[in-house]
Amino acid sequence: MYQNQPAINRTFDSALAVNKVLRNTYALLSMTLIFSALMAGVSMVLNVGPMANLIAFGGSIVLLWFVLPRTANSSAGIAVVFAVTGLLGFGLGPILNLYMSLANGGQVIMTALGGTGIIFLGLSAYALTTKKDFSFLGGMLFVGFLVVLIGAIVNIFLAIPAVSLAISAAIIMIMSGFILYDTSRIIHGGETNYILATVSLYLSIYNIFVSLLQILGAFGGDD
Repeated sequence: MYQNQPAINRTFDSALAVNKVLRNTYALLSMTLIFSALMAGVSMVLNVGPMANLIAFGGSIVLLWFVLPRTANSSAGIAVVFAVTGLLGFGLGPILNLYMSLANGGQVIMTALGGTGIIFLGLSAYALTTKKDFSFLGGMLFVGFLVVLIGAIVNIFLAIPAVSLAISAAIIMIMSGFILYDTSRIIHGGETNYILATVSLYLSIYNIFVSLLQILGAFGGDD
């Protein structure tokens, strides 16, 4: 009668662990998004130059590559996550000020923000409700990201506007795929570290927002 009890207990414990990771991930993600927005606001008020974006981006890369892997399993990892998201938010200041200087820059920014929210919430809800396993996307997303990265580097020298827009569109699609992939990994127990899960989802949201800004700015930022 009780021969299946251990298996049931393991399933129940697994479900509890997944729910805990999800709760912690979305709680930390919400806080980091708010903190990032505050830092972007500070950067805009200070009217920092474009160099701030490069410095902030470089600092966040250093933290992501060399510091976070060593602290992800401790409370210090939370501080690193806030440092990374704070730097990236601060680096957005010069970009947002540039768009604000356009005729309808405020509308462009709000549209990009709303579009980013719709994409994230829609894809997250889909992954959570269907519980589909999107692990098969991992390889394709990685290859796609490398192709886009190479294209972006090449276009630095070519400076072709149409290519820039195509790259932005590709980034939105790839990052949307990563949202499905990362959320699926949490649901199916592939990601048990909520700090790493938070960073992954934040980076997807960040890149979608910046890419939407570029596309909307190109088509409607200056009448």
